Amino acid sequence: MIHKEHHRSHRSGWLRAAVLGANDGIVSTSSLILGVAAAATAQSDILLAGVAGLVAGAMSMAAGEYVSVSSQSDTERADLAMERKALAHHFDDEKEELAAIYVERGLTPELAHQVAEQLMQKDALGAHARDEIGITDVSQARPLQAAFSSAVMFTLGALLPLLVAWWAPLVLLIPLVAIASLASLALLGALAAKVGGAPVRTAALRVLFWGALAMALTSLIGRLFGVMA
Repeated sequence: MIHKEHHRSHRSGWLRAAVLGANDGIVSTSSLILGVAAAATAQSDILLAGVAGLVAGAMSMAAGEYVSVSSQSDTERADLAMERKALAHHFDDEKEELAAIYVERGLTPELAHQVAEQLMQKDALGAHARDEIGITDVSQARPLQAAFSSAVMFTLGALLPLLVAWWAPLVLLIPLVAIASLASLALLGALAAKVGGAPVRTAALRVLFWGALAMALTSLIGRLFGVMA
């Protein structure tokens, strides 16, 4: 029977964007709602602020992820173009360079040259992209995927405090939004840790702390402005 290990590193790209988007959606929208609500504003104005925050935040997340990951993608393409040119003009030197990498990783010089020879016969650019530059199918930048994932997850995260604010009576709006948002943040951190193979308790406490801090600060600001108004 063949032993198979279930690694999780292939999830790192989409998982990072999804968790970041959902976390930002919950934290920013709930904080905005609590800040506006703490200023003794009408419920309709609170909902309007929440919807505006959802739309603006989702677009901001999508644009930010797309620009960021596109920059990484541009760098990868430039590196591959440089490597393609080097292979076209200095093939033997590139083979020696690849063999030297394998020697550094523990192979004997003879075996390293054999491995480099066979890999470059099959896919020279792929071998150098993977072992010299560090570009693989798992780690390769995908701007559209990152942007879409972030926007969708931000929207889903932001909907939770917004729906609670719409459903809750005004007198209970602040505690209910805070409780629902904090519970969702803890659950999100735990699920992300579970999927990624990280410690669940540590991840949950981490997002819980920063989410609570953001909500407390915006509520304080809203209350101060409400008193001053």
